[in-house]
Amino acid sequence: MAVTADELGTQDIKKLLIKQAVPSSIGILFMSVNILIDTIFVGQWIGSLAIAAVTVVLPITFFISSLGMAIGVGGGSVLSRALGANDKEKALHTFGNQIMMTFLLASVFVLFGLFFSDEMLLLFGAKGAIMEPAKEFFTPIIISVPFLALCMMGNNVIRAEGKAKFAMVAMIIPAFVNIALDILFIKYLDLGMLGAALATAISYFTCFLFVLWFFVFKSELQLKMKHFKFKMPIVKEISELSFVTFSRQGVVSILSIILNHTLYTYGGEHSVAIYGIISRMLMFALFPILGITQGFLPIAGFNYGAGNYSRVKESVQLSIKYAAILASLIFVVILIFAKPIVAVFTTDALVIDQTPEALRWVFAASPIIAVQLIGAAYFQAAGKAKKALLLTLSKQGFFLIPLVLILPNFLGIFGVWIAFPIADVLSTILTGYFLKKEMNTKLIQTNDGIL
Repeated sequence: MAVTADELGTQDIKKLLIKQAVPSSIGILFMSVNILIDTIFVGQWIGSLAIAAVTVVLPITFFISSLGMAIGVGGGSVLSRALGANDKEKALHTFGNQIMMTFLLASVFVLFGLFFSDEMLLLFGAKGAIMEPAKEFFTPIIISVPFLALCMMGNNVIRAEGKAKFAMVAMIIPAFVNIALDILFIKYLDLGMLGAALATAISYFTCFLFVLWFFVFKSELQLKMKHFKFKMPIVKEISELSFVTFSRQGVVSILSIILNHTLYTYGGEHSVAIYGIISRMLMFALFPILGITQGFLPIAGFNYGAGNYSRVKESVQLSIKYAAILASLIFVVILIFAKPIVAVFTTDALVIDQTPEALRWVFAASPIIAVQLIGAAYFQAAGKAKKALLLTLSKQGFFLIPLVLILPNFLGIFGVWIAFPIADVLSTILTGYFLKKEMNTKLIQTNDGIL
């Protein structure tokens, strides 16, 4: 049963977090499985070079579509707090402005990508033999990106309404479509990289159709034409909070550029393929932690907007506790089963031999990342854009990118892998400091109100 907006402020936090986090986790799981199986099919049926090509292209498309994610998360924070404050009209204007911002910005970026495709692929690391399969994969994907951007935006708004199960279904549908079309296009029609790209592009469109259906027939946010007109105070508030998520994805894209070039320099195409496998495993293995983070956002945002600070504090503590337990279990699984996991992706002996050790190092600090993820999400949910931006960018921007640039000069390819856990530890310490300070000041509440 879907959670109503009012229930976000009244239901038991444990039950509420489970209701919000479980569907979010399942949705992310299916999205991760989709990408994972896509990579397996590409690796097994086309080759390890194809994995390298996908590893180059996807950061470009995710960067553009992350405009939708950013506007969805930033606007979702505004929307949740508006609903918590019982300001329905502001919530409607927020959603209408989110739609217009997502469509216009994504379209501009897609046109730029189409006109400068070769330059973008080279920038993101399509060197040597990687370029040709990357070009074949790129064009159908980039054309479909506005649909993906609208899906990402809409999905976050669905969660902000408290309807996490519908958000879950929106992520499940394209996963099934993509897997089915992968089998048809790659295995039976032998379309190679073009087939993989077409399957992915069509799956984005099916996600868009489901999200459109939800907002027409199921949403509490029934828009009128006046709600699509830009209201600058709302656009400014959405933009400030959206900048946090978009900056993070921008930094992730810069990291992808640096990683792909560094990996190619120190290990050639095979090292890019190795990271392609690791990056898919990062998304797949951490799905429950990301699900808890997404489930936490509307709960924290609504109760912060309503002034229920004790409930916000409880949601922070429970989210960190549950996420830390799950992250620890995931680390143990990766530690024990790294080699069998890698063998699923490819038959390339060199990739199978070198990936397990790299995978273990990249996941080494995963038991503590809950503090960093939930801490950064809290400041975003509370509308504190500057701190949210600082903490969101801390791992990739302040720590991981410099470490990836420095350590390989002394440690070779191992320097890339060891940079990940070091960045996790440093960003967790930074986030933990700010979060503890916030919980000991802003989130203290007595029966008489805020101290």
